[in-house]
Amino acid sequence: MSNLLSGARSAAADWNDRMLAQAADGTRRGTRWGRGAFALVPSALAIGFLGTALAQGALAANFSVTGQPFTLTSNGVEGSGFGAIVNTPAVAHPDGTSTTTTAMARVGFASAHLAGLCGIVHQTIAGLPYSLLLTGGQTVTATAPAAFTTDIDASNLYIQATELQAYGPTTLQNAVLGQSADQVTVAGKPLTGALPGGFGLGSAGGEGGSSIALHGLNASAYDAEMAGALVLPNLKIRVVAGTASTC
Repeated sequence: MSNLLSGARSAAADWNDRMLAQAADGTRRGTRWGRGAFALVPSALAIGFLGTALAQGALAANFSVTGQPFTLTSNGVEGSGFGAIVNTPAVAHPDGTSTTTTAMARVGFASAHLAGLCGIVHQTIAGLPYSLLLTGGQTVTATAPAAFTTDIDASNLYIQATELQAYGPTTLQNAVLGQSADQVTVAGKPLTGALPGGFGLGSAGGEGGSSIALHGLNASAYDAEMAGALVLPNLKIRVVAGTASTC
């Protein structure tokens, strides 16, 4: 057991060195879930070690999953500088191929405040099902509360999802439904994959003019990116046996 844990820590250290080197070269910034491949080191103990170190600020945060959606839930979201489009991004598959035939919504927030965060990724290790759970902030409940208080702050938050829904009232202000996708901007930039004439939801009052409040959030996502700052209290990553549906 000690040899296994030592090997896991060594693999984690090597992985972190590579991530920190990539972060320092100026070619990429941000926290991402969903694009590329999440290299599972060869044991649940190693993943647990990664989660502990990340919570202590010791690891570069860079997570992704290949070829399958994962679930993101929250008790509520408040965002400004909101925009959304429909696009067909490249979806990578475990065999190394990719397709661009799946229509998805790309949703962006220049500034977002969340009431807790729960991310669930289903994996198979040695033929057995496991679930990787990423949580932060308050506990996310199965039923959205009537009122919520946010405790996670993020800037330039983007979610690429096949389905995104709220479980309670949704308030959308100063928005234009049906705006040309290439005219929708978030934090001053167009959303990836936007095409002229494509469906878009943008701001009626210029950049930063639209806002949205969602009571309860459940998204089946292929990509989630925190391209700006992220304040995530009580971060925890753990692996449990079976196919988890809640954190």
